[in-house]
Amino acid sequence: MAKAKSLSALQAGLLVAALVLFPVMLTLLFITPQSNIKQQGMRALLPPQIRSSIISSQVHLDAYAKELGELQARMMRLDAQNQRLAKLAGENEQKIVNNPHLKPLGGLQQDGRGGPLVRSHAMSEIELKAAILELTEAVDARDDYMSKIEAKILQKSVLKDMLPNSSPVDAAFNSSSYGWRIDPFNGNKAFHEGLDFTANTGTNIRAAADGIVSSAERTPDYGNIVKIDHGSGLETRYAHASKLLVKAGERVVKGQIVAQVGSTGRSTGPHLHYEIRLNGNPLDPRQYLNR
Repeated sequence: MAKAKSLSALQAGLLVAALVLFPVMLTLLFITPQSNIKQQGMRALLPPQIRSSIISSQVHLDAYAKELGELQARMMRLDAQNQRLAKLAGENEQKIVNNPHLKPLGGLQQDGRGGPLVRSHAMSEIELKAAILELTEAVDARDDYMSKIEAKILQKSVLKDMLPNSSPVDAAFNSSSYGWRIDPFNGNKAFHEGLDFTANTGTNIRAAADGIVSSAERTPDYGNIVKIDHGSGLETRYAHASKLLVKAGERVVKGQIVAQVGSTGRSTGPHLHYEIRLNGNPLDPRQYLNR
């Protein structure tokens, strides 16, 4: 330090930058809250384009989180409706209260809640995905529960003598084929509105109940299909058949052979795709096979 030293342009620039940035950082350290430093410190160093993109992404996440909250509220209202329908079906009240399908989401209760807002923060992508997964599982459970309640109500209604309650083919069915599944052709999640019975080509397909054939034709998706109208909006469908043995307008009785198993249309192999519909809406066939 006894002798004077010359600084290069680079060294001089670095020294000036350090002298300028030091008091600024000191000021930010004592004035800016620590939480803001952690959340905004790195963002402030990013280019404006990237920073605006991050903010936009967070806005979208916040919007999804808000929508998720609204869906949870709707689920709670549906649970109340489910309980009323369960009582109509003759479910025991204690059984309804203890039903795991009707437990509130994420520990939410249906009574009032409140309190001061402490340590509030936006949901992260991981938290949002976990909440969506929980909601999806809850919806699936409630769908299954409501299918059972719907079946009980129909069993007690004026339609009880018309319900298709026998197996359409002498073969086992895929227990998970009704409902949401991974589509075998495109790998996407899709709703499967029927029940698949795996059987050899040529296996006889029988009418599940008395009715009138409303359609016996070939379509792109169903392949060879027979539709039977059982009255009062009830309909059964027998798809992917290799051969149709009835015609539109023909009256059939329960147990009558109407077609033979095949793999026509959108199919990966020989099987019967069987549907039950009420006023065009699909019912879970599993709830009626053992009735």
